[in-house]
Amino acid sequence: MMPSSLAGHFLIAMPAMEDAHFRETVTYLCEHTERGALGVVVNRTMDVTMESLFGQMDIAVQDLSVLARPVRYGGPVSGQHGFVLHRSEGTWNSSLVVGKELTLTTSRDILEAAARGEGPSDWLLTLGYAGWGAGQLEEELAANAWLTVVADADVLFGTAPEALFDVALSRLGVSRLTLSAVAGHA
Repeated sequence: MMPSSLAGHFLIAMPAMEDAHFRETVTYLCEHTERGALGVVVNRTMDVTMESLFGQMDIAVQDLSVLARPVRYGGPVSGQHGFVLHRSEGTWNSSLVVGKELTLTTSRDILEAAARGEGPSDWLLTLGYAGWGAGQLEEELAANAWLTVVADADVLFGTAPEALFDVALSRLGVSRLTLSAVAGHA
């Protein structure tokens, strides 16, 4: 039986997470169905710059503030593709609506608009995504690999990437100091 969808939640990696791709990460879950799940890691930045990405895509940047944004590591799948997580504003060619507030867009048109200063008010760009097959995320949750909490767009866009792990934990009333690498079941 499929539990309620966790789309629109943060997945917070527990200290025992062995996969280096996800150690100390916060992943925003964009889709969660009986067929699997898809999300983007939102608290890891990359050495790639917006300037180099826009240059590679031959997109002229008029709004120079765009260049100051960090490019985030979205996950180990399809790392050469960009995924824009943004407030649900505007109409874009290829988007997945994730509830009332947020949308995940994979089309070039949103980056062109952002470069002109005409994109959504809040957005972040990841390279790659995290994916789980049918039942895989549920198994990881049962094994205590992740904590979950309803995501908050203001926290997502208003918190520096390096602080998101601690802020997401605080939404549960815990800190990294109170987490144990050993989990049990009652």
